[in-house]
Amino acid sequence: MGEHMRRLLRILVLGGILGVGGLTGCAGKKPPPGVTDLPRDGARPASGVALVLGGGGARGFAEIGVLRVLEQEKVPIDLVVGASVGSLIGALYADTGKVLDAEFLAVAVNEEDLFDYRLFSFFSGGFVKGERLESFLDAHLRNKTIESLSVPFVAVAVDLRTGKAVAFDKGPVARAVHASCAIPGVFVPVTIGEATYVDGGVSDPIPVDIARRKGAEVVIAVAIPPAVPGSAPSNPLEVAYHSAMIMSAEIGRLRAREADVVITPEVGNVAYDDFSRKKALIEAGESAARQALPAIRAILSARGSRS
Repeated sequence: MGEHMRRLLRILVLGGILGVGGLTGCAGKKPPPGVTDLPRDGARPASGVALVLGGGGARGFAEIGVLRVLEQEKVPIDLVVGASVGSLIGALYADTGKVLDAEFLAVAVNEEDLFDYRLFSFFSGGFVKGERLESFLDAHLRNKTIESLSVPFVAVAVDLRTGKAVAFDKGPVARAVHASCAIPGVFVPVTIGEATYVDGGVSDPIPVDIARRKGAEVVIAVAIPPAVPGSAPSNPLEVAYHSAMIMSAEIGRLRAREADVVITPEVGNVAYDDFSRKKALIEAGESAARQALPAIRAILSARGSRS
């Protein structure tokens, strides 16, 4: 595969979703393995603070900076919900509930640890098999199940047959995150039970609704803005890609309005496939989180006065 095509594929893989649309909802009456039928609005089994992490490719490293500040300021996190790369960052954090552990792995990882490009995998539904991603998580999370994580965690994926969003809150962590990151047309879709899944961002780039339906009383969402190209895209694939990113970001922005607080790191024009800017991205996440602290404290204070 030529380097130019490899880079285009890499951008698509790391950037987020290829398709966007009005897919909504949760699992059906008989959820597949790892998926829990979520309660309807008003039937909330628990309360607490949820952190919702959206997609953004390598730009998602900014979410580590957000987590760092929330931990330093002792903001409670009772639930983590992630879609696409947000599910990866969320799982690394939920493992121990300590940002330092998640940051160590996130900073150490590189593209080759996560992505196995295979041209002929296209005939199976994508260019990336996803085995490296799953192996990385199994190795570093010690083959854990979602139930055994230190912080309650949900990975959001989309059932390719029904077009509905599903919430993985049990079963193998690595498999659930793999499904949540399986960008359609790039990753080979992930089969779990009798269902086939693709990237959760297709339905809900910032799944605030899932956090609410899981019982969260307060929702803090992290929305990574799209990269703005320094010049006009030079070929049809790049045009389609940047158009999809703009649409995805707009859907995510609308979804994020349902959160109590939205944190939007200023990540500039760092490319979706740029693993060399992790420090700057983490710092951007920290800065955005600190700006949001007054709003977070206000909502938590109001919640405390009602309890």
